[in-house]
Amino acid sequence: MSISPIDAISFAFQHTKRQLFQPFRFGEWTRLAFVGLLAGEMGSSGNFPSHLNSMRRSPPFHNLPGIDFALLGAFLAFLLIVGFVFALVVAYISSVMRFILFDSILTRECHIRQGWSSRQSAGWKYFLWNIGYFLVVFAGVVFLFGVPAAFAFAAGWFHQPHEHVLGLVLGGIFLFFIFVAYVVIAAVVQVLTKDFVVPQMALEGIGPITSWRRLWPMIEQETGSYVLYIVMKIVLAIGAGILVFMASLILFLFFVPPVAGIFLAAIVGGKAAGLTWNAGTITLAIVVGCMLLAVLLYLLALITVPVIVFFPAYSIYFFAARYPNLNQALFPTASPYPGPAGTPPLSPAPAG
Repeated sequence: MSISPIDAISFAFQHTKRQLFQPFRFGEWTRLAFVGLLAGEMGSSGNFPSHLNSMRRSPPFHNLPGIDFALLGAFLAFLLIVGFVFALVVAYISSVMRFILFDSILTRECHIRQGWSSRQSAGWKYFLWNIGYFLVVFAGVVFLFGVPAAFAFAAGWFHQPHEHVLGLVLGGIFLFFIFVAYVVIAAVVQVLTKDFVVPQMALEGIGPITSWRRLWPMIEQETGSYVLYIVMKIVLAIGAGILVFMASLILFLFFVPPVAGIFLAAIVGGKAAGLTWNAGTITLAIVVGCMLLAVLLYLLALITVPVIVFFPAYSIYFFAARYPNLNQALFPTASPYPGPAGTPPLSPAPAG
């Protein structure tokens, strides 16, 4: 009998404790931080910086002297191409790292080089899925906004909007809620793919479409459990986000003031010694600043490691009770889950 999403929380906590603290291995934390962040386990802020304000009251382009617009256009096109290629490379690395993270949680050992060599095929399939899924979702957004806008334009609502205020307002509100529902559904599909399709791909070498065909009957059979899983994951993500923010704030308060004091003392001491800002001192300041920033980012990444381990473990323990191949891989020498009243055993912790 399958365990509930709530029962899986305690198993994930046990797994996280044993992998990270029994014993504590600094190198393991470092590797997991690297893999987890590249795999996108911590997610992204989703903020889209606005550049529109910078365009206000700016002088017209034709009044700017000495600008070669052909050269500027070529440079912008080059930046777009480089940015696009860079985004694809990062997406591919993230896809492979997703499987390396899965292996790291499953075996409680993180081996980046070995995983990178063995997970290229699965990572490529997952990468293609992500690209295709992004295009489908983007096309859906275009359709969602484009069709109502086309009808409104054909009906003349945009030519004389003051005569159709009620229709525009009600239509905008309705479209907003439809868009929110669409985004939520798209996010849920992505989470289910990451949590339950990736294990099938990793263990059987099948593609994401075949994995989804197997997953969907499981969801239909236990719809309530999967819905509760998503709800619990949202609640846990909120709690984890608060804890990580508080820990990061404490680290920031302990790290930044002493570093700022050292920099200030160095500047005052340098001026007293007759040093001035030149190419050498500016370069040295930039190098030291980048090194300190890298140290801060590294420490912040270490703070996220328990979260990076917990959430994949949570999905693995929940899904292992429903996917025999994962259960066998998780407990190779143990019997399947005995039921909601029992406690699934934990495999022996790695030595050293």
